[in-house]
Amino acid sequence: MKKYFSHYALICCIMVRMENKVSKSLRSGVSRRSFLGGAGDALALPWLVPASALGLDGTVAPSNRIVMAAIGIGRRGISDLRGWVLPERDVQFVAICDVRKERRDAVKDLVDKHYGTRDCAQYIDMKEVLARPDIDAILTATGDRWHAGVAILSMRAGKDVYTEKPASMTVREGQAVVATARRFGRVYQAGMQRLSEPNFVVCNELVRLGRLGEVKTVYAHLAPGGNVNLSRQWLPAEPQPPREEVDWDAWLGPCAWRPYNSSYLRGAWHRDHDLYTGIIGEWGSHTFAQCHDALGMEDTSPVFYPSLRTPVPDGLRMRFANGVEMVTVQRGWRGTCGVRYVGSEGWVSCADGYTMPEVSRPSLLADYQKILADYCVRTGYTGQNHLRQFLNSVKSRTKTIANPVMMHRSMTTVHCANIAQWLGRDMTWDPVKEEFVGDPEANRMLSRAQREGWQII
Repeated sequence: MKKYFSHYALICCIMVRMENKVSKSLRSGVSRRSFLGGAGDALALPWLVPASALGLDGTVAPSNRIVMAAIGIGRRGISDLRGWVLPERDVQFVAICDVRKERRDAVKDLVDKHYGTRDCAQYIDMKEVLARPDIDAILTATGDRWHAGVAILSMRAGKDVYTEKPASMTVREGQAVVATARRFGRVYQAGMQRLSEPNFVVCNELVRLGRLGEVKTVYAHLAPGGNVNLSRQWLPAEPQPPREEVDWDAWLGPCAWRPYNSSYLRGAWHRDHDLYTGIIGEWGSHTFAQCHDALGMEDTSPVFYPSLRTPVPDGLRMRFANGVEMVTVQRGWRGTCGVRYVGSEGWVSCADGYTMPEVSRPSLLADYQKILADYCVRTGYTGQNHLRQFLNSVKSRTKTIANPVMMHRSMTTVHCANIAQWLGRDMTWDPVKEEFVGDPEANRMLSRAQREGWQII
């Protein structure tokens, strides 16, 4: 019954507005006949307005929905879409842009089945989807080489952005993301989802609340094994498929050109210097961000980066200006993407799959729920998933936790650590000037040349 009263109220509102318009038109000398001739569409409105158009029956009115599209969707992007985007009732997903037909088709099939329509649009060229004025936000889950570029182009087009990590390939890319978000007033969230997971939140709160005493060492988990020295060799050329199947030029984007090889599409880009942030970036984009957040280092980076003079980045001791060391550790963890914080009064550790953080003494977690509740009050955190936090910020226009500055500074730590290993010498970093001290060769590696026709920054 409630919805019919709402329908009646809407119709009354329409009729009152029509009557006011008639009176105004007659006063201005417009004949009733000419006015009614132009108002036929309005008078022909159906007497029963669908409840979904009013946000009734548990639906969300179109005016309150966030219209989303995706640019570049792989396995991680499909997971985001299926698990975090489509279940949200205030989100309408309308378009997929991908340079690979198989992925465009897979996403369209998933989305259309979810909504029971055939409405999900498909694009090869991202400029076409970014030109749509109805789209509010972009999800991007490309390979490393495109994360910053898609985010920058999307924000320039007036879209808010949720991007998977690692969210930049160079320090200069990260700076450009920060500058673009500020200039265009965009909401941005990097896919460092552990910043929104309760166990990791409580770990970081124990540091911030001083429960561990003076914290002088934090440990960041990197994937076991791996070589920091990536390949700079092209894979052998294969016949290039038609653009409709794979737009190879767009797949490469700003990166250095090389001939088509299907192995790149199947993951071989993970071994290529031009396309990948390496073993440090793979998990460090998560664990370094956790450490930065816990230590209150959102807007800075370590000032010292040692070279291990070994291709395996295990035991890398990076030092912040206040003397706190962040150490990379590859083995000895019970889960993935873990962090461990050690203070004068105790320690805490957490990784994926932990039901609760591990602590040096049980009393540290005696008020686990209160710690989390107080954090929610202080920050506006809702305990929901990382992408939902982004959607909340899109509506409120508030800063996200994995905001551009947090992303840039923690990814700067990744890039500086990589450069120290690639050049094989210890490095001193100036986090204010954002450059290495007295090392022109290293400073030239803070950016990369972008291919002609694909320059973004």
